[in-house]
Amino acid sequence: MQALILAGGEGTRLRPLTSTIPKPVVPLVGRPFIAYMLQWLRRHGIEDVILGCGFMADAVRGVLGDGSELGIRLRYLEEPRPLGTGGALKFAEDLLDERFFMLNGDVLTDTDLTAQLEQHERTGARATLALYPVEDPSAYGLVRCDADRSVREFIEKPGLEELDTNLINAGAYILERDVLAGMPPAGTNVSIERELFPTLVGRGLYGYEANGYWMDIGTPERYLQATYDILEGKVSTEVGRELGGRGLALVDASAVEGRVVAPVMVAAGCSVAPRAMVGDRSVLGEGVTISERARVEASVLLERVTVGAGTTITGSIVGRGVTIGDGCHITGGVVVGEGVTIGSGNTLAAGARIFPGVELPDGAIRF
Repeated sequence: MQALILAGGEGTRLRPLTSTIPKPVVPLVGRPFIAYMLQWLRRHGIEDVILGCGFMADAVRGVLGDGSELGIRLRYLEEPRPLGTGGALKFAEDLLDERFFMLNGDVLTDTDLTAQLEQHERTGARATLALYPVEDPSAYGLVRCDADRSVREFIEKPGLEELDTNLINAGAYILERDVLAGMPPAGTNVSIERELFPTLVGRGLYGYEANGYWMDIGTPERYLQATYDILEGKVSTEVGRELGGRGLALVDASAVEGRVVAPVMVAAGCSVAPRAMVGDRSVLGEGVTISERARVEASVLLERVTVGAGTTITGSIVGRGVTIGDGCHITGGVVVGEGVTIGSGNTLAAGARIFPGVELPDGAIRF
């Protein structure tokens, strides 16, 4: 089987992380995010993958290569401009097999693609949409299915009287190539969800109710939650299995004199000074330096971050090459972009976002 992954967006909701790193290869617990999806596909026997790229496509290719290290064949298709989900599908038409998976590249999941394919074949479907149950369906577009699992109706922004289902589109489809025949020509901006799928109702469109883990990680809050869930083994991943086999603490050849509390991942070349603490679902990228009496909790620090003495970082994300002075307090969903310098005595909170290259003098911000 073959898969087409749509990963051409700019990742604006994840800025400033994605100001300098393409969204598909933003590090997530030590690996490019899209690697989790590629490993998930490989576990279900999918070894031929087309990655639809746009923004910073060369940088994505530079990180992932030809996919051989992940045990797959990886090809790239660069859109000349944003074409929407349907436009991206049509743009890839010449590379597609008679049957293929199409996937939203923003999702971390371990749902059962093999079972979805078995249902697709059993029903003789032309398209099978993975549907996922959510606790609060009022915030999503919903999908109604009949008893035979054929899709009956799509409901956008449902009212309370319409909440008779809690199934939403999970962004994983199995498509027969013939569904592309009636689409506008390549180069047209089209939404597959709004413009193609409704035309297939009653014409071979089915829903598959998925289980397991599913999360769109396109915001800093969800990126952090996905980090926690991988560290705690709530989603099935190779990283999580490795952590589980090592007491939920991966500490790779680092100079740790302070305290490290599982679940945690500390990459190679890190230094954790005496009386410092790192843990409670934190990840340190390569070459991070944590000074004396500093505390890092429930946070992600990418490569080459330096944290000053007595600084605390909680529930936040710090980009590559950031320098943070002594006695700072960073908490509450703060996102710091690449190469930022934060002087001593600063306090950042309440989801503040500091974009790449900014320099904050000592004591410049105190919430």
